[in-house]
Amino acid sequence: MSKPKENSPLTAMVLAAGFGRRMRPLTDQTPKPLLPIAGKPLIEYAIERLAAIGVQKVVINLGYLGPKIRQQLGSGSRWGVDIHYSVEHEEEPLETAGGILKALPLIGDSSFLVVNGDVWCDYDLSQWIERPLPESCPGRLLMVPNPPHNPDGDFGIEGGLLSGTAKPRYTFAGISWLRAETLTEYPKRRECFGLGEVFTFNEDKLQAELYEGDWCDVGTPERLENLDRRLTGES
Repeated sequence: MSKPKENSPLTAMVLAAGFGRRMRPLTDQTPKPLLPIAGKPLIEYAIERLAAIGVQKVVINLGYLGPKIRQQLGSGSRWGVDIHYSVEHEEEPLETAGGILKALPLIGDSSFLVVNGDVWCDYDLSQWIERPLPESCPGRLLMVPNPPHNPDGDFGIEGGLLSGTAKPRYTFAGISWLRAETLTEYPKRRECFGLGEVFTFNEDKLQAELYEGDWCDVGTPERLENLDRRLTGES
């Protein structure tokens, strides 16, 4: 795998503060990012892939059962990364954009990767590292074909850019490369809000790429079980 370029994002944020209500009772005592897939906590797959492309710092936001995530992952030394934790209130998650804004002092003011802690994907992010963001571009999103639980999709893609009107529509994969100012300069930013509205505000500016490989939003016990069977080679 090629070395990251000088202006590549060497910091990433993994979003891990959600309740995982749809995963109960599995998440009654275990935060969703720590649920095992083929014998390994789900979030560790993301950290391994980030480390493999040269990411040096990983910021993880903690909410529901957050101390268990910190205990499991520690400093990140076993992956060769430096893990920092942004602690949120366990009962009042800040959602995706709010969580990133709170963590920005740890992330820094440059561009950074964002990965949902409950997503499994085999996309090789080194392909992004080889194609830096243009100076005027607020970010890049990975899109996937619509899964059964999101049949209408989120956005279209037109000319390599995110579109609210283009067809067909695709599903946001939970993986992006953002500039800090995409959040800090969003006019409706507040303590608790989601990335979806930030993306909508930046339609026709954000780059978007369709990936048709292996991807799974591990949002229900059934999806968790299916992914585990696939990765362990069970029928």
